[in-house]
Amino acid sequence: MTEAREPAGPHARRVPGTPCWVSLMVHALDATEEFYGELFGWEFLPGPQQLGPYVRALLDGREVAGMGQLPADRRLPVAWTPYFASEDVDRTADTVRLCGGTLAVGPLDAAEAGRMAIASDPSGAVFGIWQGSAHLGTSITGVPGTPVWNELVTYETESVAKFYRSVFGYEEEPVVSADFDYLTLCLDGRPVAGLHGVGHGLPRDRGPYWRTYFEVADLAETLRQVTGLGGRILKPAHDSPHGRLATVADPEGAELSVVQGPR
Repeated sequence: MTEAREPAGPHARRVPGTPCWVSLMVHALDATEEFYGELFGWEFLPGPQQLGPYVRALLDGREVAGMGQLPADRRLPVAWTPYFASEDVDRTADTVRLCGGTLAVGPLDAAEAGRMAIASDPSGAVFGIWQGSAHLGTSITGVPGTPVWNELVTYETESVAKFYRSVFGYEEEPVVSADFDYLTLCLDGRPVAGLHGVGHGLPRDRGPYWRTYFEVADLAETLRQVTGLGGRILKPAHDSPHGRLATVADPEGAELSVVQGPR
């Protein structure tokens, strides 16, 4: 796990394959804004409306994430979705299909912001593809309330790694452990995302999925806020090489991890 230090927000251009945005589609957008506004100090402005009501979350006036309203008749899983940068969304979408993935939405234009698609890998994990427009967005990383890492929770890493390597050109760096199936995905030697194979540890009611980690200043206080605002603690606070972290769910069930870096 590491912090991405490239510009944040959907308007910027990145090295292809770099995680560049996270988005959450929910059933009760107003209530979700209230939850994350209190938890991370986010404010909200309207965003592209191609897929229905959508807002951009801002921290100190700079974009950090997006949230949208699911249609009332769509009972889809509520989950944070990472977007990966592309120089040509249409070409990347074609590669996704050729490599055994599925296109769920797009490619389509997101107003003046850029062009996007939503896809799933061969195991069913959903991710986005983003092609930014010419104008650059703003930069905010490495502070509380910002995404710090994206990790695919899947059955096993070997086969799905081939898919992401073919689509985005990642290099792979395995974590050597007898009982830990983990690959770090790198671009030009820089870690950008992780693949975590958990075998039958995946919940029966959901398949593989991408998990987003958000940085926080005080993990204990964040967990008190989560439960006070109607969320749940799924995995209690514990120490890791990257700091102290926990996994929680918001009131609609979207899972995220929160991490307080080493001091």
